[in-house]
Amino acid sequence: MHLTWPQPARVALVLALLWVAYVLLWTPGPLSLRVLGLYPKKLGSRVVGWAAACPLPRAWRQPLLGRFAGHYGINLAEAELPLGDYPSLQALFTRRLKAGLRPQDAATPGGLNSPVDARIIASGRIEADTAIQAKGLSYRVSELLKHEQGAGRFEGGHYLTLYLSPKDYHRIHVPLEGKVSAVSRVEGELWPVNDLSTGAIPQLYERNRRAVWMALGTGPCEGLEVAAVLVGATHVGGVVIDRRWLAGRDLPKDGGFAVDLLPCAPGEDLGTFEFGSTVVLLIGGPRAGDWVPLQTQGNVNVGQRLGAYR
Repeated sequence: MHLTWPQPARVALVLALLWVAYVLLWTPGPLSLRVLGLYPKKLGSRVVGWAAACPLPRAWRQPLLGRFAGHYGINLAEAELPLGDYPSLQALFTRRLKAGLRPQDAATPGGLNSPVDARIIASGRIEADTAIQAKGLSYRVSELLKHEQGAGRFEGGHYLTLYLSPKDYHRIHVPLEGKVSAVSRVEGELWPVNDLSTGAIPQLYERNRRAVWMALGTGPCEGLEVAAVLVGATHVGGVVIDRRWLAGRDLPKDGGFAVDLLPCAPGEDLGTFEFGSTVVLLIGGPRAGDWVPLQTQGNVNVGQRLGAYR
């Protein structure tokens, strides 16, 4: 029996096949990323986020969360609570650490401490509004910040890209003594952010969902301006700025606002990743030329000094 499709269905099928061919042929990078182009990343991220936040019966927590922690190498000895006290996978990911485990390095002129446990995967000077993502792929600092005016204040400064893997502690902390000046959020795509994608997808950080926290240095950090850009990824749609910095307001889905120069100190809560992703740290301001990084690659912990005035 010959099956005849209605004309609208045939048109829809042809368009769908053309879209699949376009994604597979023209999306940059390896085949795995091209196939991912077909995946509904925002919908998938919402589903994964919902599932991760679902409460688990106490009897299930030890076996399920324990297996997950073992698979990714999460150091449960550092966690604030026993494994069975985390009601969901999301609660385990956003866990706090035991008190005193991440002391802040002592204040020093221009001293900027790591906001996260992470691996530095890129660093360098910001020149002509440009930073390097990986393997020569560049992105625009002004577009990364998008809703923040005056990105030129970071010209000649530095960028450090800090990647958080699934095993890492997922809270973000204030990196310097200062005053918070602005917060914003950019609604974007949710491509993965890992070694494979950062080396293959152009303008990845410009394209993905992100939140921005900005502060002016005071005291030993006078003369610096810092932006912490929390970049989301596939299944990491939750990039959350701590409500303390929002002054009772809600952060727009795509927009931002000035903050009334709220004082901040190293180690205070800045935000949270729901699952892991990347923080791009931008260092600018009138004394950015005097600031030098102490580490430009490898693993760092919250509170570890990243750089200071020369």
